[in-house]
Amino acid sequence: MSRRIQLAAALVALAVLGGCAQGLGGGAYTRDEARREQNVRMGIVESVRPVQIEGTRSGVGPAAGAIVGGLAGSTVGGGRGSTAAAVLGGVAGGVAGQAIEQGSTRRSGVEITIKLDSGALVAIVQEADETFRPGQRVRILSDGRTSRVTH
Repeated sequence: MSRRIQLAAALVALAVLGGCAQGLGGGAYTRDEARREQNVRMGIVESVRPVQIEGTRSGVGPAAGAIVGGLAGSTVGGGRGSTAAAVLGGVAGGVAGQAIEQGSTRRSGVEITIKLDSGALVAIVQEADETFRPGQRVRILSDGRTSRVTH
């Protein structure tokens, strides 16, 4: 198989993985969340703790990695050796693709503990795209499924 085809397959795999790398922080909304009524609660930040939000496992990374690994492996040897190398390349590529997908979509986040005006304590984890400090007055927007903290 030519180097051009291998390079093209690798570029396609990277583009697919790059498409998986979207984050949803406090200021980002999904298409489904737009124009949806949300409840608003007010409170004071009690504490803020940095956390890691794990990467996605969509299956796209392993699939793309398996394709690229299989293509690369199929160029090794000839006959049965080529087939075995393609299979091993596909397996190795799938494992590597999953690791790349998870690593590229992992995000820094914050766990924000808030004392609501009602006296209740809540904690919300979201992407670290805004800075919060203890003692700061904030609002929590909730739609029944998701909540986010904003200033």
